[in-house]
Amino acid sequence: MELSKNFIPGEADAKWYAHWMEKGYFNSTPDEREPYTIVMPPPNVTGVLHMGHCLNNTIQDILIRRARMQGKNACWVPGTDHASIATEAKVVGMLRERGIAKSSLSRDEFLAYAWEWKEKYGGIILQQLKKLGCSLDWNRTSFTMDEDYYNSVIKIFVALHNKGSIYRGKRMINWDVKAKTALSDEEVIRKETHQQLYYLRYQLVNEDGSPLSPDVVEGGGIIVATVRPETIMGDSAICVHPEDERYKYLHGKFALVPLINRRIPIITDEYVTMDFGTGALKVTPAHDLNDNLLGQKHQLEIIDILNEDGTLNEAAQIYVGEERFAARKKIVAELEVKGYLVKTENYTSEVGYSERTDTVVEPRLSLQWWVSMQDISTPALRAVMEEEIKFYPPKFKNTYRHWMENIKDWCISRQLWWGHRIPAWYDMDGNYVVAVNKEEADILFKQKYGQLPADNVQLFQDEDCLDTWFSSWLWPFEVFKGYSDPGNTDIKYYYPTNTLVTAPEIIFFWVARMIMAGFEYMGDQPFKDVYFTGIVRDKLGRKMSKSLGNSPDLLALIDQYGADAVRFGIMVSSPAGNDLMFDESTIEQGRNFNNKLWNALKLVKMWEGRNKVADDSIEMLEVSIEIKGLEEDPTVNNQLTTSNFATEWFTNRLNQVKGEVEILMQQFRLSEALKAIYSLIWDDFCSWYLEWVKPGFEQPIEVAVYRKTVAFFEELMQLIHPFMPFVSEEIHHLLQQQQTDLCITQYEKTLSPDAIILQQGELLKQVISALRDARNKNQVKPKETIQLHIQTADTVAFRAIENIISKQVNAAAVFYTSDTVANCIVVAVEKNKFYLESNQKLDNVTLKTDLLKDLEHQQQFLLGVQKKLSNEKFVQNARPEVLAMEQKKAADANARIKTIEESIAGLN
Repeated sequence: MELSKNFIPGEADAKWYAHWMEKGYFNSTPDEREPYTIVMPPPNVTGVLHMGHCLNNTIQDILIRRARMQGKNACWVPGTDHASIATEAKVVGMLRERGIAKSSLSRDEFLAYAWEWKEKYGGIILQQLKKLGCSLDWNRTSFTMDEDYYNSVIKIFVALHNKGSIYRGKRMINWDVKAKTALSDEEVIRKETHQQLYYLRYQLVNEDGSPLSPDVVEGGGIIVATVRPETIMGDSAICVHPEDERYKYLHGKFALVPLINRRIPIITDEYVTMDFGTGALKVTPAHDLNDNLLGQKHQLEIIDILNEDGTLNEAAQIYVGEERFAARKKIVAELEVKGYLVKTENYTSEVGYSERTDTVVEPRLSLQWWVSMQDISTPALRAVMEEEIKFYPPKFKNTYRHWMENIKDWCISRQLWWGHRIPAWYDMDGNYVVAVNKEEADILFKQKYGQLPADNVQLFQDEDCLDTWFSSWLWPFEVFKGYSDPGNTDIKYYYPTNTLVTAPEIIFFWVARMIMAGFEYMGDQPFKDVYFTGIVRDKLGRKMSKSLGNSPDLLALIDQYGADAVRFGIMVSSPAGNDLMFDESTIEQGRNFNNKLWNALKLVKMWEGRNKVADDSIEMLEVSIEIKGLEEDPTVNNQLTTSNFATEWFTNRLNQVKGEVEILMQQFRLSEALKAIYSLIWDDFCSWYLEWVKPGFEQPIEVAVYRKTVAFFEELMQLIHPFMPFVSEEIHHLLQQQQTDLCITQYEKTLSPDAIILQQGELLKQVISALRDARNKNQVKPKETIQLHIQTADTVAFRAIENIISKQVNAAAVFYTSDTVANCIVVAVEKNKFYLESNQKLDNVTLKTDLLKDLEHQQQFLLGVQKKLSNEKFVQNARPEVLAMEQKKAADANARIKTIEESIAGLN
């Protein structure tokens, strides 16, 4: 089979994903194996694949594929979240295109359209994940509004209400005027916003409404600074600090609200900051959380001047029906014309924006449903602090602890139709009961109130839906029907799950609440480890977003470069828990890596028919060697010593990296693991090993070496497979006829590497690099052979690798010497000296100049090491292995300096 010039990802990606699906490799059912379970953070049904999804799901796929190859029963559960706010907005948009207003529809009619939209568009993102190579158990796909899941959400609401943990109350909430729904604190994004600070004069009056004498106060007014002049019509008081000398004479007096002339009291409270603004605060209890607390404390009137869509209502008296910010401009203009506006200043402060609609959130006093969080949060805090659940990186423990220790009650009602409808039933007088259905509600109502609803009027259900997070906090167990079908086989086998991969911005939305729900309803933690990804940013450090136009089309990148290259690009620059600066060049690096692997495959396949010994005579050769001994046949000795060293070295190097990768993966340092594998393949295997064992032009290769090389290549494909599944599977099958697919191949046991062989390998690489560099500097042409003289105290070690050296530096002969060799290029590597003898006349001046430069470099290096070793604090605190390494560096540098000095002396 003739291989293409480069790897063609599009063909391989589609072929192998279809093959894996056909074989059912991603499906999981309980058995005797150790389970390894991940539940996917369910993307919104409105979602399409973007770079954040790419990062999150690539990490999950790496973990699940690795677990599968470790022999575990890997189960990765996919699914989507119904996303009340986002989906309802999409449906409203669809209806608008059809000329239909939501207000013209009944609830059932609207929900029919919503399900139509969901069925058409809701599965797009899951299909897109297949293009990324995600090995999910598609048979287990869940949706937060599946029937069983829906019923579990309702039953849990009822249970918490009966327990006293859910209550209904009128409190200040965050209101999204675009989506027309309440938001939790976590759904509000605080942004630095440039505003204007308006200084307004309120006229002062006595209790009877008569103006204060100008002799008492200049201008007859008190100046208040505000960024929200459109809310003055909702003012209930002006508050000053009781110790503020400027305003003590106003205690007990009154002021008139500008433009509407409503009288309000001047009150005192230590809450006011005397040195902010003018030290006088307008109090608007219906439109500010802190003002509301002041209003409750001082029993102030609550005047709500805004409609649910952010327009002014009748209580505002002026500009009724105007949108709040449009009204602000008109009110400011009128205040200025009528002399109430004293001045304006530029002002920057944090303003809350809706996470979903990006509109400015409006504080609003509203009757909502709440979860009391104190009791159910205690086990969840303990589990993380005592590391029953481990966070990676651990820095997020403190963030979690701070939020949990200062937890607030959770507003769970949303003024939407798409979602889990609140199971509360009311009569016309506002009496209500909470029940799982209407039939149960009728029974409970009669038990609670002693009668059916007045005049036989039917009970009606609450119009609101539950916060989306109130359903997704059940995700780790309800995807296995742990609540709807308690004790079933799946929940007993897969729960607790192993690893959650998510973003730190939903640590409170979702992670904390899942932990609470796990302990509350399963009596156990929902997962063992939480891996927090960073935010994907562009190379300027900006968060990727559609508005900035800096978010690449992920599917287009996959089409252009292939899924493996995209996975490589996102992972190689992804430190755990830290933001990553995405640059398309990393995907190009991934594509180049694919092609490097492909070219290595083509090289190895070229050797397939060039074996030195026929397959049927391998055993005879091995027996002959065993009987005769290597020393008895110099020819065989030279050939197999060279090959043996190369294969022995790479065997140990492979085991060394496998051990490193195992530790890195356990620590969730996936990016570092990928880099270690990348270096092993690109540098050690392709650049060194294959060169060392490559036969000469049209020369055969030892069958044993060839087979070992193929085995190495297969192990490398096993290592890289979780990161780059398609190219590795393709190469696995092209290397030789396979009994199993790489996707389910079990990892081979990792053996302890031989440190001595690894050191010899590093020395060999240093020697070859140094000798090649010396040839180039002295313009010895690549085709010109040299005579190589080695001056070393360890002749045995060099005899084992001399054939590799001679081949790599084109040496016609290798000699060992105890003395300097005249008229040669001299190269020093550690304690060893190498003399390159060529037919070319040497330039001693240039040689000496190069040696002096090297000498200066080595002396500076030694000074740096000696400075560190002379630092008592470093010596006392350094780990023994670190200290030993620095001491070795000093000894090696001294040896190199001595060798260079001797070489310089030999040139004089």
